Formats: sequence, C-alpha cells, structure tokens
Amino acid sequence: MRLLLHLFGIGILIPALLVACQTKTEEVEETREVEVIKEVEEQEIPDLYFNHVALSVADPAASVEFYHSVLGLEEITNRTEKEGIRWMSLGEDKEIHLISTIEGEVVMNKAVHFAVTTREFDAMVDRLKAMEIPYSDWPGEMNTVSLRADGIRQVYIQDPDGYWVEVNSAE
Repeated sequence: MRLLLHLFGIGILIPALLVACQTKTEEVEETREVEVIKEVEEQEIPDLYFNHVALSVADPAASVEFYHSVLGLEEITNRTEKEGIRWMSLGEDKEIHLISTIEGEVVMNKAVHFAVTTREFDAMVDRLKAMEIPYSDWPGEMNTVSLRADGIRQVYIQDPDGYWVEVNSAE
C-alpha cells in the first residue's frame, strides 16, 4: 500500500513539476520577446522614402492610356519583365505599377486613394472638363471642388478600374 501511495504521489508530482517547468519556460520566453521588441524599438529607424503604389487593373493598356492622357504620366520600363504589368512614372523616382496578373474583384472606396498635386489646379480642372472626366468633391457632389481647412483645393476622379485619384492644389 505504501508503494502504491508513493507511486501515486510521484504520478501526481511529476506532472505538476512538468507544468511548473513549462510555465516558467513560457514566462522566460515572453520576457525575452519583450526585451527583443524593446531593443528593436530603440534602434534608429532606417531612412525610408516613397517608391510606388501598385494597382490591380483589368486592362493595363486602358489604364496606361488614362494615366497618360488625363494626368500626363509617362510609361517607363517594367523592370519585372513580367507580362500583364506596366509602370508609369510620377517623377522623382516615384511610380505607379499597373498589375493585371491577380484575379479577383478589388473593392474600394474613396478613402482608398492616392493624390497628385499641381501648381496649375484651375488648368487641371479645365482639362478634366474638356476631356469629360467626371470629378467630385470629397462628399461626392459632382463637378464640385473641395476646400480643405488648410486652403488646399481638391477634386476626386476615378481611373478605368474605379481607383480614386485626388488632384489637389499646391500651397
């Protein structure tokens, strides 16, 4: 009977010790993870600069035509050399990548947009009118210009795939 109680005690004690060891190991791992995160956060952040925005498009040729004829962007070499991808220059080493290789519907709203700035805002709005490109203010009123609190004027247009593009005035 004593042997059974002794074995029974060991049977309870060993699993309890294993659980305690596992818990301690997890605490040590969590502490180390927190220390690593703090070390990384304290490191100097590498300099970053904006390079490109990539848009999923149905017809790259139609998108190239839109961005070229409406916004005056020039097509540049697609350095991926993959079919179904076209690149447009925004100037100053900034680009738009037009990608038709991904299948599936892209759902967006006006909050998902990119913006271009012009010092000739009135001329750009006149161009949109002449080309019969619909534009609106932020709330969506057609043929209306928004005026931000900081004095910047802006309009929103959509490309052939429904992406919103903000055109705004320079200061």
